[in-house]
Amino acid sequence: MLSTPHGDVPTPTFMPVGTKGTVKGLTPGDLRSAGAGVVLGNTYHLYLRPGAELVRDAGGLHGFTGWDGPMLTDSGGYQVFSLAHRRKISEKGVEFASVYDGSSHFFTPELTTRVQEDLGADVAMVLDECPPANASREYHLESLRRTARWAERCREVHVRGDQALFGIVQGGLYPDLRRESLERTVEFGFPGYAVGGLSVGESREEMLEMLALVAPELPAGKPRYFMGIGDPVGILQVIALGVDMFDCVLPTRLARHGMALTAGGRLNLKNASHRRDLGPLDPECSCEACTGYSRAYLSHLVRENELLAHRLVTLHNVHFVGELCHRARAAISEGRYGEFMEAWVSRYV
Repeated sequence: MLSTPHGDVPTPTFMPVGTKGTVKGLTPGDLRSAGAGVVLGNTYHLYLRPGAELVRDAGGLHGFTGWDGPMLTDSGGYQVFSLAHRRKISEKGVEFASVYDGSSHFFTPELTTRVQEDLGADVAMVLDECPPANASREYHLESLRRTARWAERCREVHVRGDQALFGIVQGGLYPDLRRESLERTVEFGFPGYAVGGLSVGESREEMLEMLALVAPELPAGKPRYFMGIGDPVGILQVIALGVDMFDCVLPTRLARHGMALTAGGRLNLKNASHRRDLGPLDPECSCEACTGYSRAYLSHLVRENELLAHRLVTLHNVHFVGELCHRARAAISEGRYGEFMEAWVSRYV
């Protein structure tokens, strides 16, 4: 269970990504109907537009967006990885060129912490560096130690009592470096911990191997957050390793391309086979898209690039992943998770 000032969230739970203060195409009511527990916002983008001060003056992200449930903000650490061509890293912090207008901005651990306090999410993240999977061992070692020093600086300036600050474990694909990062991070006594630096180019087997090494060693009773997984099989695999929280843009991104997650696998609504199919998108799903519309209609909307297609398929995918987590929680409580996972994965793949 994740306990926050805006409510308790049963875990394991998937967090839809609302990069700029919105899960693309969905209202807060849509998110509630889809069973979303936590919504994630992006500090880098919200800092640039509309600005943390405006969000703060509007009552934080909850007041600004109308979402009254728990929220989590990242620190901009992923942008250190994904915008490598636009940034320079030093001990002090990271210099960015804005993706919007090219203007220069300097993120320090202190700044990103203050920005997240202004944004007012229930959970904030320390500033970290997320190196690519193929970076050298020497670079990973230097990076994880700098990330640990940044984490300490974030903790020192974080003062908001109604916001939990989570630490992040790095170390790439090197078991000894993962252990070092884990030890350095845990010693700060954060109320929750994330496993970062995975799902960044390594194989699924390598990812699971590193997670299996780290997750059991994280403090018991504190939330464990895997950063960046959203495919159904991957979700079930990380849950099996003890992960409580995870996020990814995959379910919403797939929806914008006409791809639906269903109990039978991914379904491409652009395929001609769906043009005259008057059955539901997913017979096992109770979302609005599945109970109110046919595959033929949804296929028509997708092929015509209608905005309603983006909303309905996004709503379905978020609902689908949320329901998968709900079923996983039930299986865990009943002591049959291994059986549940094996049966589900075998029919999905």
